[in-house]
Amino acid sequence: MTHDVFNQPAPLVDYDAFSGNQPMRDALAFNAPSVDTTHLQRLGRTIGSEDMQAHARLANLHTPTLHTHDRFGQRIDVVEFHPSYHALMSLSVGSGLHGTPWKEGAHAHLQRAAAFMLFTELESSTLCPISMTYAVTPALQGNPAVAAEWGPKLASRAYDPRFVPAAQKTGVTMGMGMTEKQGGSDVRANTTQAVHDGRDGWGERYLLTGHKWFFSAPMCDAFLVLAQAPAGITCFFLPRWRPDGTVNAIRIQRLKDKLGNKANASSEVEFDGATAWLVGEEGRGVPQILEMGNMTRLDCALGTAGLMRQALSQALNHTVQRSAFGKPLVEQPAMKNVLADLALESEAATALALRLARAFDTLDDPHEKLMSRLLTPVAKFWICKRGSHFAQEAMECLGGNGYVEAGGEGVIARIYREMPLNSIWEGAGNIMALDLLRAVRKGAMADALAAELAPARGAHPALDRFADALPKRIDDATSESDARRLAQDIALAVQAALLRQHAPGAVFDAFCRSRLAGDWGFAFGTLPSNVDVDAIIARSLPR
Repeated sequence: MTHDVFNQPAPLVDYDAFSGNQPMRDALAFNAPSVDTTHLQRLGRTIGSEDMQAHARLANLHTPTLHTHDRFGQRIDVVEFHPSYHALMSLSVGSGLHGTPWKEGAHAHLQRAAAFMLFTELESSTLCPISMTYAVTPALQGNPAVAAEWGPKLASRAYDPRFVPAAQKTGVTMGMGMTEKQGGSDVRANTTQAVHDGRDGWGERYLLTGHKWFFSAPMCDAFLVLAQAPAGITCFFLPRWRPDGTVNAIRIQRLKDKLGNKANASSEVEFDGATAWLVGEEGRGVPQILEMGNMTRLDCALGTAGLMRQALSQALNHTVQRSAFGKPLVEQPAMKNVLADLALESEAATALALRLARAFDTLDDPHEKLMSRLLTPVAKFWICKRGSHFAQEAMECLGGNGYVEAGGEGVIARIYREMPLNSIWEGAGNIMALDLLRAVRKGAMADALAAELAPARGAHPALDRFADALPKRIDDATSESDARRLAQDIALAVQAALLRQHAPGAVFDAFCRSRLAGDWGFAFGTLPSNVDVDAIIARSLPR
């Protein structure tokens, strides 16, 4: 050996990701003061363990494999996963991140949101079928017979990966299939045809012929899909197996070769007379499936906030241990500014994402219902838009070590490749901005937002100026070209108001001065020189 290896940081393993996340703990205490966090502490230790981090690495290194035919030439359409994928799925299902909250009591969605964020820090691509199962569960009420039969297994905490009929399984997962080659987000352009095929115990039965260009997690047990029925775009329940025990006619053409999201199998499929059942009313498929969109958009915001937190933790873990120019990187003034700026962004994302999750626990409250409608596109737009820039800056804190995959050990490189997905999935930035315009045009939103910001009024002049301007901007919101700016500014105002209520003064003041008052540059690490960066960094250290 030619040299000793030194000044290389030890990896961030065998730590408690929940107990070390003070911003999350404070946000939870604010949104649900009496909530029991025992299960989150347990999950935090599990996802921080070296064993589970090895599963995350292996599931992304050994990607899914499609088998269209068996060795005898018979069509089978199955996807094979590495055992580590199944270990991760077992943990997420066992933690209740899928359909479980719909069967539980107070704060179930908020607690699930915190757990979802924690799991994202470990591995995010396996959460695709988990998120879709969470989203489709309430939408299935559009077919009471299917909901009654499938509901209990969608909420089961038993992960059953076998490719067998659902009746033989202890737990099931569900996916969605909306987009086609020619339409993308414009699902009304879909060409898949649905022909009525009679009626049975699951209601009105149809045969589907066509394709889906993005059909994620094809090994789920069933899917909600859109197709053209005589009355127009309609929502259908499409199982992998028919009730008679035969495999449904869902032909997996190929798996997508994606930038990130490697452990998850995203596919292109064709339906060759596949059997499906009506969900809701014919011609009402878009409103029916948009109910799921709100849930998956929530998860996009939660997931990106979780990835931000892990990227920040990796940057802090590195800079605390790595020395340069005579002292640890974390003590270098320029690096302090970068780390504090990232910490502000991460805490604000956590605050907004968990506030939105709280709204889904109390949709019978008029204000919370309005907040869920307003903040879903806002949080999905803004948090996800910040993600890629955030990950790049966190990676730079590690220098070349951050850019290296190292056989899957480069956690922050995996995060960087993952970040763009949540911004694109379930509606890219323009779709979210346009959805915000639809929300504010329905009235009462300006008053609801004013009520949301009221507890922080008078605490900082920059926030007051921001809040004063928003009602008129909402009432006058007609220009699609201004919609992104409106989404951004609502997000920043709500984030500031939340930080005023459950973050230290140093965090709130720095956020307002930089994000609202404009004392900030065009890159992370440009905070005002007299911000209390030490206090902000200390609050975010993962250990």
